Amino acid sequence: MRLVAGIDSSTQSTKVQLRDLETGAVVGEGRASHEPTVPPRSEQDPAMWWSSLVKAMQQAIGSTKREGAGQEVVALSVGAQQHGLVVLDPKGEVIRPAKLWNDTESSIDADFLCHRLSSQEWVAACGSLPVAAFTISKLAWLRRCEPESFKRIGRVLLPHDWLTYRLTGQFVTDRGDASGTGYWSPRENRYRIDLLSLVDEEVDWPELLPRVLGPWDVAGDLTAQSARELGLLRGIKVAPGTGDNMAGALGLGLRAGDVAVSIGTSGTVFATSDHPAQDPTGAVAGFADATGRFLPLVCTLNATLVTNAVARLLDVDFATLEKLALGAPAGSGGVTLVPYLAGERTPNRPEATGTLFGIRTDVSRELVARAAFEGVVCGLLEGLDALNVVGVPTTGQLLLIGGGAKSRAYREVLATLSNRSVVVPDETEIVAAGACVQAAIMESTSDVDAIVNSWSLGSGEIVEPGNGSLDAEGIRHRYASARG
Repeated sequence: MRLVAGIDSSTQSTKVQLRDLETGAVVGEGRASHEPTVPPRSEQDPAMWWSSLVKAMQQAIGSTKREGAGQEVVALSVGAQQHGLVVLDPKGEVIRPAKLWNDTESSIDADFLCHRLSSQEWVAACGSLPVAAFTISKLAWLRRCEPESFKRIGRVLLPHDWLTYRLTGQFVTDRGDASGTGYWSPRENRYRIDLLSLVDEEVDWPELLPRVLGPWDVAGDLTAQSARELGLLRGIKVAPGTGDNMAGALGLGLRAGDVAVSIGTSGTVFATSDHPAQDPTGAVAGFADATGRFLPLVCTLNATLVTNAVARLLDVDFATLEKLALGAPAGSGGVTLVPYLAGERTPNRPEATGTLFGIRTDVSRELVARAAFEGVVCGLLEGLDALNVVGVPTTGQLLLIGGGAKSRAYREVLATLSNRSVVVPDETEIVAAGACVQAAIMESTSDVDAIVNSWSLGSGEIVEPGNGSLDAEGIRHRYASARG
């Protein structure tokens, strides 16, 4: 049997999936947790990502119950959390902990960059407005707050770039992840050094940046040291890798018109497009995808962390919170939660806090619980509206992924407030599955569509709107009024 390995290195954990190259059947899985982070300062040591990858890979190999399964892996790929900042010195050593996408300390620096150019100029240059999440804002933060570390930079990498470097010894990236830096143009397919010059015009930026690979280029061969640690064969092919959302699109087999809503710690709404998206309001990030097309995306900082927080507030577990929410009517009896518990990225309000509106003497735990789920979903549906405004096709399937997809309450609230059928894919590890697809391309004569079809990716349970869909517009309008 020939196997491919897909790696999902997220904020919370590293997951590894092993699939049969021919059938796509999952034959092994592993997982290792990361140390938790709490914004506004959200940082992790990249060495932890590697140690977690080693643990997760060994667990995945062991779970196959096959003698020598590690020797059957012929290719692998890394999907990892987008944005972030990993800085290395000229010797390739990590200078300081990596700043993650949800670190908001650089919000001041994002504002500074936004004032250097107009919103139209930023969007034309790189497809997005800089926000605290983007790598360019974190570089500006590093220059302002840790000038000695900034002076030592020999390489600037994203999380997936660093893992690929650790696997192969090569400094490379892909267009999907590069498009989330704030200094690479999806439309022009090149770095925009002029944007980095806004951070520091004296730095020789081209010398510090990884080479951007094409969608199906080989990043390199697995080094002997990495192979020993992972229990794999030396010299197997390593794919370009990509950002988690781009890998997720591959794992879903997302087609034109389909929209994915991801509910995890944070939330995203994204769709594939044949044309780059440009939104001067900054709501839609005009990313590239991992296939040569584009992946317009809206991201919110607040998703399951909101419902988890409300569960703590009500002193119940998540299962009980769901039961309470499903026992309340659509619209939560007028109770509305604006869920900006960790600030917010879309809209760009890094200093915002959550607010509960519409409380009356008849307020109950059921109403507050329902308002938590509806607040998260309303924010994500505003992201879907933003995609429509910039002309992204969204009339295909609506797919729900992420940890929240396991929640009956999230499923039903999304179907009801969108007034659309929602597909919940059978595959839950979408990012790892997408990384497997990318790895399979390295060793297959099939194209991506053929692999997605033969592996039956993206199929699953269909959830229909509930009775509250009749008032969905009113519920969403009340939410929009409350958030201001």
